[in-house]
Amino acid sequence: MLSNDVLRSVRYMLDISDAKLVEITALAGFEAQLADVRAYLKKDDEDGYKHCDNQMFAHFLDGLVVYRRGKDDSRPLPEAVWPVSNNTVLKKLRVAFELKDEDMHAILASVDFDVSKPELSALFRKEGQKNFRRCGDQLLRNFLKGLTMRIRG
Repeated sequence: MLSNDVLRSVRYMLDISDAKLVEITALAGFEAQLADVRAYLKKDDEDGYKHCDNQMFAHFLDGLVVYRRGKDDSRPLPEAVWPVSNNTVLKKLRVAFELKDEDMHAILASVDFDVSKPELSALFRKEGQKNFRRCGDQLLRNFLKGLTMRIRG
């Protein structure tokens, strides 16, 4: 799934401004420019659209965790890792919103996208592990839709 689509979804979900997205990214130690963020949030057929690069997107996801859960002063910020896969997005959202397996199942069920427990746990395994499964765009899109419904009510 495009990082721009995830940015737009999270922005809508949390009802935050473009400037707040810049602040969230700065929480992970990356200085994004407001003009760039506005270009990332445009639809791909609009003038001024710009593809969100992996470095900025990885820092945004790390910043989102800090924004939602607070900074742990006993530990340094984790190194941002890119390229960012759908599995990574799902993991970061799970951590940021403090979701348990039951919450994840409920979110996906709320948008009529049922996933079994083994299928869901396979998405969170380390790549290369025997039971690892890649997260598809459809699953991530439905998860974002369900999480948005849950957050915005």
